[in-house]
Amino acid sequence: MSLHHIDWNSIPWTPVREGVERKVFHGEGATVTLHKLMPGHEPKPHSHPNEQIAYILQGRIKFFVGEDSHILGPGGLLVVPPNVTHWGEVIGDEPVLNFDVFTPQRPEYV
Repeated sequence: MSLHHIDWNSIPWTPVREGVERKVFHGEGATVTLHKLMPGHEPKPHSHPNEQIAYILQGRIKFFVGEDSHILGPGGLLVVPPNVTHWGEVIGDEPVLNFDVFTPQRPEYV
């Protein structure tokens, strides 16, 4: 096993689409991302085969997971099961920073 060390500040923000950017880091069995969602971004319902754990660092977001919705602010945690449709909508005027952990890895996140 090789050890990886990185400073988040050295990873550039990568545009995903208008109003959404991310930083990505991969371990042996998981991918972690920092997503920045701007107020007014277009939500994109999606699903993936990975479990996703979302931790909100800044801002407020309404997370839709399957048939349920949850409002999360700083310190809020949410688990999105594999293959369940989900998306988030920013609440208010403050950008949302959410830290996501995906298992297994998301190799498509380069």
